[in-house]
Amino acid sequence: MAQYNNVMAVILGGGAGSRLFPLTVERSKPAVPLGGKYRLIDVPISNCINSAITQIFVLTQYNSASLNRHIARTYRFSSFSTGFVEVLAAEQTKDSPEWFQGTADAVRQMLRHLRDWRVDTLLILSGDHLYRMDYREFLKRHFETNADVTISVIPCRANEAEEFGLLKTDEAGKITEFAEKPKGDALEQMRVDTTQFGLTAEQSIERPFLASMGIYVFNYARLIELLREDDSWVDFGREIIPSAIEKLNVQAHLFKDYWEDIGTIRAFYQANLDLASPLPQFNFFDTEAPIYTRSRYLPPSKIHGCDIDNSMVSEGCILNGVYARNSIIGLRSRIDKGTRIENSIIMGTDFFESIEEIKKNISAGIPNIGIGENCLISRAIIDKNTRIGKNVRLLNRAGVENKDGENGCYYIREGIIIIPKTAVIADGTEI
Repeated sequence: MAQYNNVMAVILGGGAGSRLFPLTVERSKPAVPLGGKYRLIDVPISNCINSAITQIFVLTQYNSASLNRHIARTYRFSSFSTGFVEVLAAEQTKDSPEWFQGTADAVRQMLRHLRDWRVDTLLILSGDHLYRMDYREFLKRHFETNADVTISVIPCRANEAEEFGLLKTDEAGKITEFAEKPKGDALEQMRVDTTQFGLTAEQSIERPFLASMGIYVFNYARLIELLREDDSWVDFGREIIPSAIEKLNVQAHLFKDYWEDIGTIRAFYQANLDLASPLPQFNFFDTEAPIYTRSRYLPPSKIHGCDIDNSMVSEGCILNGVYARNSIIGLRSRIDKGTRIENSIIMGTDFFESIEEIKKNISAGIPNIGIGENCLISRAIIDKNTRIGKNVRLLNRAGVENKDGENGCYYIREGIIIIPKTAVIADGTEI
């Protein structure tokens, strides 16, 4: 295990997160709330900690303030260890006057921060994936094959394949071919017999492609050479990986457990609701490899006269006469009597309102933080710190696929209603 001492992790925070809009209006993708109390960034950081990798950089360039706060308040290692989690926002310098132009360019621009760390192996991760992995197995594969680069791959279905980088390997697992998001005939040419990776014949028919998970282990010296080979190469999938396959030992590490790329509203919505199912594909109830997040020291939730099933309720909530099915109810949520919530994500709030503030809201005709009486909410995502009045209907009865509400008070994406952070929805509104 001594050879893992010089391993450092770099988590890519992603770009503007336009596919997760409007959840990314005021925050970066890794800071988007998950499962009622976590954030997306907690997943790769927790995987690192559970794998004994505690030197971690997070690269961001868009809306990084909330991510900075979360990391600063959450991940504090002992002063007697060398562990840290540090956010590196894009910097404009004399040598690098531009923002990050892609995944590889982001790593290229941060290399100067690694000079004094004696790194020999770099683990490069994504900040918007939901999965649980022991990276020690990933690193073991890398070292045992004496690889220059190792790519974690997952078998995938034909209807998913064109959204990923696909690859082929020889019998020993060395990658021989890579295609970034191929379409049509190019896609068909990337079919492989996945039985050689331990899948059954039936599973191989269902999942005949090997998709890159977008996470890599690099020999640090080889990575430096690749990044310096051509300054115009800015993306790992399109340029760095194909070049590495041509001349280096690039190996595949097969991952057969649950993995979800939470890059779109639908993927985010479905992954969250699955967490509340009786047997979720991703399970937070794992004592061997827990997912860590900020300790908030909130009181237990109070639940009065409620009918709640197949749902997750976070700490600090006050629920009075609420009916909820297949839903996530986030931190400090306050939901009043007669409200019905189905297949929805309620992200909760960042603070409690005092009795005095609630009285002022009533005087000013402003809904309290939370959800008022007798509301119907279905297939919706309610972002943090929203104020939803009484008798509100969020149902999308017309089945609208995509729409921007007036003054940005709501959005519909892929048929899912989204109420953005701090929005106010007046009494009696129907969407």
